[in-house]
Amino acid sequence: MAGRFYELDLSPEFMEDLRESLADMVNPVRVDVFVGPNCETCEDTVKLMKAFEEAAPVVKGKRLLELRIFDKSNPEHRQEFERQGIERVPSVTLIDGYIRYTGIPAGEEVRGLVETILRISEGDSGLEEETARALAGLKNKVHIEVIVTPSCPYCPYAVLLANMFAYEAWKRGSRMVIADTVEAYENSDIADKYGVMSVPTIALNGIVAFIGVPYEEDFINYVVAAAEGRVEEIALKEYGDATSL
Repeated sequence: MAGRFYELDLSPEFMEDLRESLADMVNPVRVDVFVGPNCETCEDTVKLMKAFEEAAPVVKGKRLLELRIFDKSNPEHRQEFERQGIERVPSVTLIDGYIRYTGIPAGEEVRGLVETILRISEGDSGLEEETARALAGLKNKVHIEVIVTPSCPYCPYAVLLANMFAYEAWKRGSRMVIADTVEAYENSDIADKYGVMSVPTIALNGIVAFIGVPYEEDFINYVVAAAEGRVEEIALKEYGDATSL
């Protein structure tokens, strides 16, 4: 399965580009990888994230990217699966699971993952202050799912926006937003559930809200609506019955 929908590039050229990209890291960032048995892409996911760890800069003798690997077959690791709410493997998470990749973040998704790590390391989401305040004020949880494929050139932009929504909320003390990048080929049941015909497709609390990359001001309006239980009403005006599960 793995070779059919992505190519894992760990060439010297890729590693050099990765080192140059991660050179701007300022503060440590922890990345967790969750694997398990009967998983066709888990080994490649570990290889990819170890490459990230190797490419990260070293400050005072320590890598600025700390990698942890949890195996579902290890009883001692299951508590972390439960703590972060991880049900599928492979998964890659940041900030205690509030940013997660369900499926290998290969292909075009590498770009978005690099930028996500950099922004967390720098402590700057890049979002407008008005957006940040709205995220901090959410009263209910919002689960953002961005359905992607490794060959989609636009998907990393949607993913980065979703990730920064989760990060900004988390940074401001809110635990109401989870950004979940879902690889469509590995998780075809999720893609089928949403009737995905093109990517990126973005669902908020189980309702398709966007097809394509949204503008920040539109996205925050939908996220606020999702927290208030109004996203289906708004989304139906855009996409009709296809948004309903």
